Amino acid sequence: MSNALTSTEEKVYQYLIEFLAANSYQPSIREIGRQFDIKSTKTVSDVLGSLARKGYIQRNQARSRGLRILGAHGATTRAVPYYERLAAFGPPVSADQRTDSILIDRRLAPGDGSFCVRIVDSAMASCGIRANDTVLVNPDFAAMDGDLVAVRVGREAVIRTFQQRGNDTVLVAPSDDVPTIAVPAGDEQIVLGVVNAVFRGVLITDSVDGEAEAA
Repeated sequence: MSNALTSTEEKVYQYLIEFLAANSYQPSIREIGRQFDIKSTKTVSDVLGSLARKGYIQRNQARSRGLRILGAHGATTRAVPYYERLAAFGPPVSADQRTDSILIDRRLAPGDGSFCVRIVDSAMASCGIRANDTVLVNPDFAAMDGDLVAVRVGREAVIRTFQQRGNDTVLVAPSDDVPTIAVPAGDEQIVLGVVNAVFRGVLITDSVDGEAEAA
C-alpha cells in the first residue's frame, strides 16, 4: 500500500503520539533525532515529510514544533496497526503489510507491539468472537493455560483457547467439530499473542486522515 509506514516511520509516529500525551505539545526535530539517535536533522525532516505525504501528520515548517497528528483525538489514545491478512511465512505482521491504523485507548494496548487483526471464522462464537470481528492482540504477554489467543492459519487469523497438555501446547475451540491445532515445540510464529479486546462493527475509516478509530 502506498500509505504503509516503514519501521522507522512507525516508531516516529508512535513517539509523536506518546510525546504529545506526556507533554501536551509536539517534540522538535532535534528531540526526535535524539530519541532515535538520528544525527542529521534533514533525515528527521525527511521522515516527517513522508508521514505528512502519507496522511499521518500535518506540518507547519514555519514553527519548530509545527506538527499536528491527524486522527489523534486525545492524549489517551495510541495508533495500533490493523491487518486484514498476515504473512504466510516468517514474521506474521510487518509495517508494509498493514491495512490501516486504529486509535485505541492506551489502557487496552499497553505494549508497543500491540496490533489489531481481522478474524476469519466463528469457531469461538460461544465466547463472543465471530468471523469478521477485529481483535486487539498483545504479543508481549505470555499466554497462560485457558487464555484466548490469536493464531495464524496460512495468511489469516483465528481465535483459539491456549492449553498446556503435559509438555505439549494445543489450541482448541469449544466445538468438537473444529480440529485442534498442535503447536510444534519452539514454534513462535503460530500463536500471535493474547487477545485483549474484541471489536465488532466499529472500524470506521476516516477518508481525510486515512486512519481508523475504535469507537
